[in-house]
Amino acid sequence: MTETAHILIVDDDASIRDAVSEYLGHHGFATTTAESAAQMDEFLQQGHCDLLVLDIMMPGEDGLSVCRRLGDDGPPILVLSALGETTDRIVGLEIGASDYLAKPFEPRELLARVRALLRRRKDTSVEAGRIYRFDNWKLDYETRILTGPDGKETALTAGDMSILTAFLERPGRILTRNQLLDLARGRDAEAFDRAIDLAVSRIRGKLSPDGDRLIATVRGEGYRFTAKVQA
Repeated sequence: MTETAHILIVDDDASIRDAVSEYLGHHGFATTTAESAAQMDEFLQQGHCDLLVLDIMMPGEDGLSVCRRLGDDGPPILVLSALGETTDRIVGLEIGASDYLAKPFEPRELLARVRALLRRRKDTSVEAGRIYRFDNWKLDYETRILTGPDGKETALTAGDMSILTAFLERPGRILTRNQLLDLARGRDAEAFDRAIDLAVSRIRGKLSPDGDRLIATVRGEGYRFTAKVQA
């Protein structure tokens, strides 16, 4: 799968753009480069890519705006940014990025994250159509629609969906923050505990009034999904 995957690299810095393209090309990927969001759009209108490697700080339309605009209709997005604080990463992930890598970065880490994202995309296509049922709730994997006992429907973000699915596939097990991050973002992702805590808090809110009961905090260890799950 990774030998034929096509990666679009969008960065206004030619040295980074060319270095990433060359490195990924040496590892079996087809690559195309773009220096702006406008040039990226031109390619996406004419061709296909399996993964978008996207800089945040670009003239014209920036990377965060691109993430919002492409949303679920676009390819998975690996954000590259000189903004490496935890809050910056959380914002990037919340608005639709699949992963976030701070500059400067090790090429091997970039490669590992690219491979992890492509594996996740393949696994997601296999899971399409699955329905999870638990405690009078229902989650449609393909549409990412969460339906409550009262019939109210809530659309989940890609990040929230990844975390909730990690719980639903392992009911009754204690999952540490690092395990949740590995399961949701791929094993090559960098752990930052606060991001997981915020994601769990958001999911609990969407499972209200059952959120705190369904996702129990295990002090000093992590979280546990308490309900039985049918899939």
